[in-house]
Amino acid sequence: MQSKKAFVYYDGEKAGVLQKTPIGYVFEYDQEYLTSAEACPISLTMPLNKKRFESPQLFPFFEGLLPEGWFLNIASHTLKIDSADKFELLLHLGKDTIGAISIIPQEDENI
Repeated sequence: MQSKKAFVYYDGEKAGVLQKTPIGYVFEYDQEYLTSAEACPISLTMPLNKKRFESPQLFPFFEGLLPEGWFLNIASHTLKIDSADKFELLLHLGKDTIGAISIIPQEDENI
């Protein structure tokens, strides 16, 4: 499996990169974002830090950005994505989440 990346934006500013790797997931804050006076952590579970956050499963914070229940079923059916593939769903549904976070797939960033 090849790695897939998405850029995480906080209130319109690129905050970091979320990556799916063959062994799990990695989130890393953007170095420029970390030096900004306005930088805020994207989640209490991911404080501003230069270290990489790693997890064998998609981080609960990112999974929490996805719809649930019947809306998740409709979205996965419409997009033809397995409802268990949370990362792929996040790439398609994360551009316009409730709140300050946006997830932009790497291939869409310059669109």
